[in-house]
Amino acid sequence: MTDTNNFAHAAMMIRKPVEQVFMAFTNPEITTKFWFTKSSGILEKGRTVDWTWEMYDHSIPVHVLKLVTNELLIIEWGEGDKKQLVEWEFKALDDYRTFVSITNTGFKGSPDEILSGIRDSTGGFSWVLAGLKAYLEHGIELNLVADRYPKELGNH
Repeated sequence: MTDTNNFAHAAMMIRKPVEQVFMAFTNPEITTKFWFTKSSGILEKGRTVDWTWEMYDHSIPVHVLKLVTNELLIIEWGEGDKKQLVEWEFKALDDYRTFVSITNTGFKGSPDEILSGIRDSTGGFSWVLAGLKAYLEHGIELNLVADRYPKELGNH
């Protein structure tokens, strides 16, 4: 998927079966427990949905380019020249553990803008994976994404 060095990457082992981990990213009833707050629907190949982070008053269109159940999910998100690709790879290590790898490509702009985007995306997907791990393994909603940019600090 990556044809340049301009990509963000995060990965984590989750101690749950691949079916549960995959569904956590495709079913918004689960995803809203650790990432965004609203979605206009489940992810299916060819479908476009909107993801919303209400705490940041931010929404983004998400178009599913490829979906191979329990193995691969590729989306295009954003609009116009801001579109990027995100690819999730799911590898069952055994019946109870899954390794998830997320790669984000398509960063554009000045070198500083590209570096900033890669840094933000790598950190963001690391928070997402940590939140997923806590939620699926322990049933805890850590609110990592929601708490990353408190409104009082004006960072986002």
